[in-house]
Amino acid sequence: MKFETRAIHKGQPSDPRTGAVIVPVYQTSTYEQDGIGKDRGFEYSRTGNPTRKALEDALASLEGAEYGLAFASGMAAIDVVIRTLKPGAHVVCWDDLYGGTFRLLEQVYRPWGVNTEYAGDVKTLEKKIRKDTGLIWLETPTNPLLKIADIEKISVIAQKHKIPVVVDNTFATPYLQSPLSLGADIVVHSTTKYLAGHSDVIGGAVLTNNEDIYKKVKFLQNAAGAVPAPWDCWLTLRGIKTLSVRMREHCRNAKEVAEFLESHPKVEQVYYPGLKKSPDYHLAKKQMSGFGGMVSFEIKGGKKAAERFFKRIKVFILAESLGGVESLACYPPAMTHGSLSPQERALRGIKDNLIRLSVGIEHIDDLIADLDQALE
Repeated sequence: MKFETRAIHKGQPSDPRTGAVIVPVYQTSTYEQDGIGKDRGFEYSRTGNPTRKALEDALASLEGAEYGLAFASGMAAIDVVIRTLKPGAHVVCWDDLYGGTFRLLEQVYRPWGVNTEYAGDVKTLEKKIRKDTGLIWLETPTNPLLKIADIEKISVIAQKHKIPVVVDNTFATPYLQSPLSLGADIVVHSTTKYLAGHSDVIGGAVLTNNEDIYKKVKFLQNAAGAVPAPWDCWLTLRGIKTLSVRMREHCRNAKEVAEFLESHPKVEQVYYPGLKKSPDYHLAKKQMSGFGGMVSFEIKGGKKAAERFFKRIKVFILAESLGGVESLACYPPAMTHGSLSPQERALRGIKDNLIRLSVGIEHIDDLIADLDQALE
């Protein structure tokens, strides 16, 4: 069954009682049991809920995973995966990543004894592996500089050391990239973004083919309880039905936006793996089926020019988040990566003139015209 068909049908059969073709919202906290220890598959909605189960099955199918678990946010999903480690564990992490993940690793888990080192290329990453390394953590494409990590090559290295590889697949989505098929052990998502796709719900997910990892994450999902509400699950299920259609439009628009910015005299640098000048172009082309809907660029004139740009945009909206049908513009130094110190941002190449675009599915002519007038 092809991706587009699975997105609409997997985990979402017609309701056996009524014939409803859309999964019902099971808005309940608890379930009647037929006797002591005799539930009908569900006992309490923190532990499991039919609407959430439908979402978990659907997401697992899209990622080619045996097991899927849904969470209340992307950060809740990331948190649970890190919590499978023991105090004193070591993590090797790709150096360009979402500021919230960096904040969690550095400000929450480092004081608890989980120590993270960062690498920006495969050779450096391999050198940083230690006997106590418990996870290798990747984002690809990265946030906000859209770097590409070679999942297959890194997974081969990790397998030699018996270290699980985690890939945050939020930017690419399972429509464009399949980390598990490239050797990764765990995939995490902020389902808030492209999967739900309409900027109206917060959620996260963890997908894996490893039963032991699944059992650990499932235990923590229930024990800690950071689970999505049934209505949130239903909204996300609705969103993934159109994921393939939306991603094709996001990719097409983003490529044209990137090419426009690349040729604009007010732009210093464009970050988009779909540009042939990008150092990651060939790897992205090999690893992904499309280049995604995110574009970052550096505007000439520094922070003041960026401020003028944000005041002038009309179609693009100055806002956090990404992956919705509407186009958003973000200022990473003060928004997504505001928790990093200026020194940490500089170390990672996040300059004060950096702007990140989540290119939506509006008409491309309107998007280009808006950027053109805002840059002028």
